[in-house]
Amino acid sequence: MRAADADILIVPGLRGSGPTHWQSRWESKLSSARRVVQADWENPCRADWEETLARAIVECRRPAVIVAHSLGVATVLHVAYHAAETIAGAFLVAPPSEQAVRELPCVDADFLPYPRSLLPFPAVLVGSASDPYADPAFARVLADDIGARFIDAGDAGHINVDSGHGPWPEGSLAFAHFISKL
Repeated sequence: MRAADADILIVPGLRGSGPTHWQSRWESKLSSARRVVQADWENPCRADWEETLARAIVECRRPAVIVAHSLGVATVLHVAYHAAETIAGAFLVAPPSEQAVRELPCVDADFLPYPRSLLPFPAVLVGSASDPYADPAFARVLADDIGARFIDAGDAGHINVDSGHGPWPEGSLAFAHFISKL
């Protein structure tokens, strides 16, 4: 599949992804990409975030390919099993551990626990050995649990602007490879 053959849904996490974040850059470069805009980026409510993502998936006219970061990954996991027939694949980056989510008072506790069933579509999960929101093993175990191919980003922090990942060319290449196999 080519990116132009899919509706690419950009699903940011807590506080959204600013203009220099790799998700924003991909959104501006990929003609078939659009951001799933949450009503409240600062105080995420699972039910609201799920409803917004589910509506975005239903609005897709082509197969949906999801590109999620951080708490956006948790949102995708909660919606995935209800929208499987429309989702062609998911590229999941830097999910926070459940412990990290518990420690963020602004995040709705209903995001927990994360669904751990095998995803009904192909997925890649990218994790970092130095993510401040997850211990190094978390992303690998989550990838195994949900049947996603794991990509080790090495010492990459939370794979966001704060960790030096504005453009993130390695991620772009990994995404291009992933979508080409769908």
